[in-house]
Amino acid sequence: MTDLKADILVLGAGMVGVSAALHLQQRGRDVILVDKHELAGEETSYGNSGMIECASIFPYMFPRNFGEIFRYAMNRAPAVRYRPADLPAVLPWLVRYYLASAPERAQRGAIGVLPLIRRSLIEHEALIAEAGVPELLRRIGWIKMFRSEATFGNAARDFERAGPYGVKGEILDNKAIAQREPHLSGEFAGALHFTEPGFVLDPGGLAKAYAALFKRKGGRFLVADATTLEQVSGGWRLRAADDAVVAREAVVALGPWSDLVFRPLGYSIPLAVKRGYHLHFKPRGNAVLNHPVLDSDQGFVLAPMNQGIRLTTGVEFARRDAPPTPLQLKRALPRARALFPLGEPIDATPWKGARPCLPDMLPVVGKAPRHAGLWFDFGHQHHGLTLGPATGRLLAEMMTGEAPFADPSPFAVERFD
Repeated sequence: MTDLKADILVLGAGMVGVSAALHLQQRGRDVILVDKHELAGEETSYGNSGMIECASIFPYMFPRNFGEIFRYAMNRAPAVRYRPADLPAVLPWLVRYYLASAPERAQRGAIGVLPLIRRSLIEHEALIAEAGVPELLRRIGWIKMFRSEATFGNAARDFERAGPYGVKGEILDNKAIAQREPHLSGEFAGALHFTEPGFVLDPGGLAKAYAALFKRKGGRFLVADATTLEQVSGGWRLRAADDAVVAREAVVALGPWSDLVFRPLGYSIPLAVKRGYHLHFKPRGNAVLNHPVLDSDQGFVLAPMNQGIRLTTGVEFARRDAPPTPLQLKRALPRARALFPLGEPIDATPWKGARPCLPDMLPVVGKAPRHAGLWFDFGHQHHGLTLGPATGRLLAEMMTGEAPFADPSPFAVERFD
């Protein structure tokens, strides 16, 4: 066995890890990117709705309305479900999530993450141009539709509240919805068209394009088990099939699997997951979907991906590795067919993924306090695709001694001490 040497090991080749590797490489560091798969973007980064969400400045917080909480508790909310068998395991984290969602705490979180949200599309556009894949990005925004006057009214007020933070969009009536999406069916109280976000036609493909750019620029990609990471004299060591890899520094960017590395090192970080499912369909006849569309009251997204029309569910609270239970997808499908003329499914089985979440819905980005040369970059909740390049830049600036473009303190792991 020989030793491969590098300046930095980045563990995890999803959007977050690949972006961090690229930003470190841009700053002259010799980086080895490590993943259990032979290709980048095969896990959480593959299965999202494709939106670079520079309009979502308020994190996805736990509701404060009793009626909505009751529906969640009874498992009646279409956008949220829990596995009863897993409730004892996830309930303590849900309590922390509820407490962290208090309005004043949620407001502080929104202000803290705002510089990253504002930078998200800019950082993606720079990497997309360098990677040579402009065809994967559309500047079309997305549409959030509401069937009830009450939910639409609440959303319109939130939209007005977001205006001073630079969020732009249009309020749509049924006629305007039909003009933008002529093949949708149904009566709606209204909709919001967020016009600035980007839409990625193949999120997993974009992560692979970024990884290909990383390798073209001299970066190395290694298939290995990240759980073999150990601290050694002068840095960190990782075992691979035929080699060992040694570097001065290591970055944990393993998304929902980050705990497999940080827990053995003694860190008690409240990382949990929100699971989700998707399935691709052919459109029937000549039907076309022009934008990603969220049916807010019924809890699903339809997005026009390269692979087909992607039907994406909301949140399932369950253990990360529990067997799949795609009940939300089954319930959403007839509603989705009523909204848009979906044809035959393209996938043989539904895809299942896990969004890595901290109770305050902010990622952990920064230095591990008790281990020299160890850094964290995980917990991006619903916004891994959105925030990956922005947090990659922030982390790289911190690691190389540059002045960070945003205040990193809201993302420090010490906030959970």
